[in-house]
Amino acid sequence: MIDIPSPAQTAAPHRSVTDAESRRASRAWWDLDADEYQAEHGSFLGDLDFVWCPEGVREADAGLLGDVRGKRVLELGAGAAAGSRWLHQQGAEVTALDLSAGMLRHARAGERRTGVRVPLVQADALALPFADSVFDIVCTAFGAIPFVADSAAAMREVARVLRPGGRWVFSLTHPMRWIFWDEPDESGLVARNSYFDRSPYVETDEDGTPTYLEQHRTLGDRVRELVAAGFVLHDLIEPEWPEGHEEIWGQWSPLRGRLFPGTAIFVTQLP
Repeated sequence: MIDIPSPAQTAAPHRSVTDAESRRASRAWWDLDADEYQAEHGSFLGDLDFVWCPEGVREADAGLLGDVRGKRVLELGAGAAAGSRWLHQQGAEVTALDLSAGMLRHARAGERRTGVRVPLVQADALALPFADSVFDIVCTAFGAIPFVADSAAAMREVARVLRPGGRWVFSLTHPMRWIFWDEPDESGLVARNSYFDRSPYVETDEDGTPTYLEQHRTLGDRVRELVAAGFVLHDLIEPEWPEGHEEIWGQWSPLRGRLFPGTAIFVTQLP
């Protein structure tokens, strides 16, 4: 899931980046941030749970992946792989993939705590190291898609490794959040950015090297990427902020969450 970058870094939101720059920045960022991320969010995510978003939607309740028993499942951007371990306990044959060795180190730690072990793969979502048509389900909660320069290519890679009838479900920051800065308080209620500006948010070090980035696509862009890759969109879920949920997660807060969506979950399938 997405964390909030350090405010000490320099933002250059209109800088373009290559696939190689995106890959290097994301791997380095999540390797360095893995310990802090798990310390801050690990208790919310759990060791044996599949949480789709900061609003607290859980796969155990939502059932967006359908019946996973006996299914081959790939979790992209799995992080500490709590979701993969939960899926394994539901009877799925799961592989957890992440670009970051730091995150996969926490996945190993989660295995030791729970005794639940799944295969872990370090790889890039734009070059999945699997044969064609080998998975029944591919899923990710805020992994991979917001960080790759060519998300349309990532959709095609997912389609390649899915069997006919396979399901692709992913959550990410709701595209309309691009309009607002990330502050969870009142200052984050002011529209400051153009929704139609697709240039990535990029943070750089003193030498101008990208250290963190996120890509923006509109809702229409996402639908077109999916359709072009051969998917059928079955549902687009925009979770409402639940009553009694007062936890702040970066830009997600009760204040903002009760006014506009923070997460979009796409539920799709290959014909």
